[in-house]
Amino acid sequence: MKILMAILARDLRLALRQGADSIMVVAFFIVTTTLFPFGVGPEANILARIASGVIWVSALLAAMLSLERVFQTDFEDGTLELLSLSPVPLELVVLGKVLAHWLTTGLPLIIAAPLMAVMLNMNSAGFGTLMLAMLVGTPALSLIGAIGAALILGARRGGVLVSVLVLPLYIPVLIFGAGAVEAALLGLPAGEHIQIMGAILLLTLALAPFAAARALRLAVE
Repeated sequence: MKILMAILARDLRLALRQGADSIMVVAFFIVTTTLFPFGVGPEANILARIASGVIWVSALLAAMLSLERVFQTDFEDGTLELLSLSPVPLELVVLGKVLAHWLTTGLPLIIAAPLMAVMLNMNSAGFGTLMLAMLVGTPALSLIGAIGAALILGARRGGVLVSVLVLPLYIPVLIFGAGAVEAALLGLPAGEHIQIMGAILLLTLALAPFAAARALRLAVE
């Protein structure tokens, strides 16, 4: 646990020094969500109908912006190679970096989501479900993204490649996240959607650190 917290603290310090990444993610989320009313028109009923899907798609795309840098800096300066040779399990390193990524990208998106929901005229009945769904779904996005980020280390045009790798794996989170909010807005129980998202989170938590760690070992060999 001490090792995990040390890795997390180090990555958070680096993220704070390079605060542009978190600002860029939130700015992209806000700008992308704001563009939809210009495209579909200012009709309040239409905006309310598409609000949950728009917010989830925008959050998903915003979360991918900083994926390329999850391991890239440590790979380039040799830190990753030193970590792979140390007695610290790489799976623990992956977990620490994923948690740091979520705290600097996923958490700001969760905070900004209600503001975007208000702008899109979403009924207040869906706010709680939206926050809960994003709280469960965004860590899964970071875990899945870590696998893609590890696989593209050393590749050219890694940002494009990581998007191609992780986007198909993001689709279940998108479907059930938006579905949970839609169910809440229609007065239907959203618990089943949240439970499935929880299962996705647990599955990715169990598998992603090992898959990403294996990819990292191959990258530094």
